[in-house]
Amino acid sequence: MVAAGAGPHVHIPCDKISEHAQLLNQHKLNLEIYFNSSFLDAVDAASYESLLNNLTYIPSLSFHAPFMDLSPGAIDAKVREATVMRFNQMLDIAEVLKPLCIVFHSGYEKWKYGLSIDLWLQKSIETWGPLNERAKRSGVKIAIENIFEDNPANLALLMKEMGSGNFGICFDSGHCNLFSKVPLSEWLDDLAPHITELHLHDNDRSADQHLPIGDGTFDFSALLSSLKDAPVIHTIEAHSPERVLTSISRLEALMSSIVRH
Repeated sequence: MVAAGAGPHVHIPCDKISEHAQLLNQHKLNLEIYFNSSFLDAVDAASYESLLNNLTYIPSLSFHAPFMDLSPGAIDAKVREATVMRFNQMLDIAEVLKPLCIVFHSGYEKWKYGLSIDLWLQKSIETWGPLNERAKRSGVKIAIENIFEDNPANLALLMKEMGSGNFGICFDSGHCNLFSKVPLSEWLDDLAPHITELHLHDNDRSADQHLPIGDGTFDFSALLSSLKDAPVIHTIEAHSPERVLTSISRLEALMSSIVRH
């Protein structure tokens, strides 16, 4: 089999790879594979490699961990225990398929934690320390994605407390556009040195629409220009084949324009 090129990764649920194999093979797309908890319960380690059986090339891989009901900064020890179990299942798969990076959600919601970042941060460190050490031994980076954060403060604190080059940020353009109450420049000032992956999708700030790049209001030129020399994974998160191909084309055009200038 031939290897895929150096293009962006494309977000795809693990149970959709076979369904879209023709498209993937045609364009030799690199993949960010999303694993839900049902898959993790149904499939054993011997079956992980079969996920890619329908591909005629070798893609570059990243993973997206399950997140529904999980809380890495949970105060309840049993909830964190379940979260750590799920995240270790992701590392089990990573040891077989060797992704570059695994994206996890932070679990931080300011109202749930009564505006106390410290409550969330303390428990988050307890969760991420051992997981990051295991990931590092396997040659896999961890990236924490912004979700409901309306500013980068909690993520910046997490990066500082972890202090690991193996532990970084997945900056999600769509979530920032929808939820942020501060300018993009503030996110980049606080987080740019830690960004290892980008989730690229757009919206008009009314909902998390996962539109193609350029179909909403996010300033992709500013984001990509700021990170043009950084070794980040560009991941398309547009939720249909047509939107994916449109986004890839527009990303290539933007990157070419940035390089020329």
